[in-house]
Amino acid sequence: MKRKNGTRRGIALAFCLLVAVLAAGCGGSQGASTQPANTVRLGYFPNLTHMAAIVALEKGYFQEELGTEITLETKTFPNGGLFMEAMSTGELDVGYVGPGPAMNNYLKNPAHQVIAGAVNGGAVLEVRGDAGISSVEDLDGKRVAIPVIGSTQDIMLRKTLKEVGLNIKTNGGTVEMIAQAPADTATLFLQKDVDAAATQEPWGINLEQKAGAKLLLNWDQFAWGKESTNTVVVATKSFLSANPDLSKKLLQAHVRAVQFVRDNPDEAVQLLIQHIKKLTGKELQAADIRQAMDRSEVTWNVNEEVLREMAAISKEAGYTRSDNLDGFVNLTYLQEVVKE
Repeated sequence: MKRKNGTRRGIALAFCLLVAVLAAGCGGSQGASTQPANTVRLGYFPNLTHMAAIVALEKGYFQEELGTEITLETKTFPNGGLFMEAMSTGELDVGYVGPGPAMNNYLKNPAHQVIAGAVNGGAVLEVRGDAGISSVEDLDGKRVAIPVIGSTQDIMLRKTLKEVGLNIKTNGGTVEMIAQAPADTATLFLQKDVDAAATQEPWGINLEQKAGAKLLLNWDQFAWGKESTNTVVVATKSFLSANPDLSKKLLQAHVRAVQFVRDNPDEAVQLLIQHIKKLTGKELQAADIRQAMDRSEVTWNVNEEVLREMAAISKEAGYTRSDNLDGFVNLTYLQEVVKE
């Protein structure tokens, strides 16, 4: 009997310890989630479709809005896959990325949300000058470069091909898709390793000037045209819930940058040139940047219907098992900022 009572007391003690540990854990997490961050970690790409982030950094808008008590850390990425990996592993709080990787990642791990738009358009379909391609139908049997599998341009290409009855080889079609960094696609054109490219600016302009590419579909013709969402602002749910004021301040800086680009396009071009040169060592031509800017629309709006269509295409491609984007877009903070 004594042994049985001792066992019961042991079980009860273990249960109490377990409850205490869980309570402590829950209390710690809850306490941390209510504490504003001292540092904001922001990610973006050194290319034109991330112009709002670049201008906001060059003009000092982010730091002005956050104040001197908050440290702003920035990190650049070559593609959306690496960006979303950094966001998923807790290396980033907020940043600029294409809706394709943001959406595909969300459908597997809904830990982040779209909180604003950044650029519409900005993507084109270029073809090699001697490839004998004068229509989308002519891509039958051809090789088309995209930035990365699952990218926004991947999904835009699939939509465009589907409209003329074509499909990607891996999905039973005749068009071969080749993943290649946009900066290196001109080399593939010159070596005749690919026949076309679905790419974002300024790499479309780069292909035309460096590799004699021809524009098959301009930004207002490719996929959803002017409604195409090219870049969005995303943030982790944990950061948003713990830092509502900082979230609004970041979006205030974003809105200021969008408005600056609209009102001062020539000055924005110079800011883009100097910022990209600092990051990459490459000095882009002002005329090229301005032409690329004319192929895009800087904005803070988001077309949710386009995002849902993109999710359906991504599911059909086999990138995700679901196309349910409920909760993916959260414009609550943006609406408060714009209203102010």
